[in-house]
Amino acid sequence: MRATSTMRVGEVRRGGAERKLDPKADPKGDLEEASNWDNHRVDPGQTHVLMDEKGPGVITHIWLTFLGPEPQAWAPKGSADHQEMLLRMYWDDNPRPAVEAPVGDFFANCFGKRSEVTSLPVIVEDADSYNCYWHMPFRKSARIEIENQSDKPIGLLYYNIDWIKKDRLPDDTPYFHAQYRQEYPVQKGKDYLVLETQGKGHYVGTVLAVRTRSPSWFGEGDEKIYIDGEAKPSIWGTGTEDYFLSAWGLKTTSTPYFGVPYFDQWGIVGGHTSAYRWHINDPIVFNTGIKVTLEHFGWISPDENPNYKSMSWNEREDDYASVAFWYQTGPSTFSARAPHARQRRLPSLERVVVRAADFTGAKHHGAGEAVAQQLSLYAGPQLLYKPKQAEGAWIEIPIEVKKKEPLRLVLNMTKSYDFGTYQASLDGVKLGDAMDLFSSKVVNQEFHLLDFWPEPGVHTLRLECTGKNPQSQGHYCGIESVRLRERRPRVAEMGHDKDKDWKKKPLLYD
Repeated sequence: MRATSTMRVGEVRRGGAERKLDPKADPKGDLEEASNWDNHRVDPGQTHVLMDEKGPGVITHIWLTFLGPEPQAWAPKGSADHQEMLLRMYWDDNPRPAVEAPVGDFFANCFGKRSEVTSLPVIVEDADSYNCYWHMPFRKSARIEIENQSDKPIGLLYYNIDWIKKDRLPDDTPYFHAQYRQEYPVQKGKDYLVLETQGKGHYVGTVLAVRTRSPSWFGEGDEKIYIDGEAKPSIWGTGTEDYFLSAWGLKTTSTPYFGVPYFDQWGIVGGHTSAYRWHINDPIVFNTGIKVTLEHFGWISPDENPNYKSMSWNEREDDYASVAFWYQTGPSTFSARAPHARQRRLPSLERVVVRAADFTGAKHHGAGEAVAQQLSLYAGPQLLYKPKQAEGAWIEIPIEVKKKEPLRLVLNMTKSYDFGTYQASLDGVKLGDAMDLFSSKVVNQEFHLLDFWPEPGVHTLRLECTGKNPQSQGHYCGIESVRLRERRPRVAEMGHDKDKDWKKKPLLYD
């Protein structure tokens, strides 16, 4: 059997309000072009039902696709991203969904980012074709829906849901569950909870998303899994990257049983890491209940340590979100529910954001032209500086600070095939080595330059061209913004660097 978005006789999907007259009507299938309009538009706040069928049966495969969030011809103002779409699945008319997770996170695509995944139960081909092969049995009924919790529409939603109709299911058939949960940030003194439920079943997977709030490596914390009411966990791991079956950290990869679809930069404040781990050949079996937790310990910078010491075992305060995947008989007792997309969106870490495109005037740069340029990488324009040579090429951007507090200076930059190398300085103080902005492809990268307590007032960032990579075709520079990023509150509470003169010894913790 199949539930599908195919165009049906009598439906209206374009040129007016969408109208679905009969979900059981025959596919249109004639020579009119409308026969190819096999997709749906889901407006903000609306819920679209993908499947509503009577059982018994087993869902064996789900495929869906939709427009990405970026503006394009089909959607000039952009579309909802997959973190803003909430997927729910209900079995046997139960009012509580057995599956409740953002579409992206369910398919191991976190942070609203589109990433390719190649695994056994989940495949996201080319980062836009969403497939899952989890078997999902039901006796009385199955209802699958997506709620658009964005302020933009879901555009061109296509789907096919394949299932097998059965005469009956065995009495002890376990049902599929998946539940999203988050903590922004994780709770101090308490392990992060992925799942806690009573019943009989087996645990089959974890998707984890971490946004770092401190420098250095977040993933020293162990998984601790309690089986059948244990006071102490009988399953105790050796580190977060070890649980996700990697070693010595995490990096972008995709394998049948584990992977890291998204990883931007190592050890920064505001870095993003998402990972999946499928327990298919190694399910974690429980008879009366299970509790799955993760410690949130790791390396940390000295200014967040009471003794001003860098060490590997500090409780960190990063932002965590997860989806637990499991099967069980009887109802789940897990109390977690997915918050609205507004609450799922990660809170901003920026204290000050200076848009570079506001400073294209001649007094803010040296020889050459500076223009505002819109790229798909950014919501707003970047400053594109186009000098013909390194000599006399520079950019200056003012930054206003209103309060003395611990901050990190970050440049949100573009790298491209004709970009140069640039040395950054603040108020005349050199910061780190020259930045090589060459890349064979146009990409975005943050450059983290300084941890400091700046005095209130106006400070001047200067980028000076020092040459170019031998592979580069030019000396251009692209910068979207200059950012002063907040540090965790304990940095201010400890105050290790408060009275240090950053100009004499610039520091960047890693």
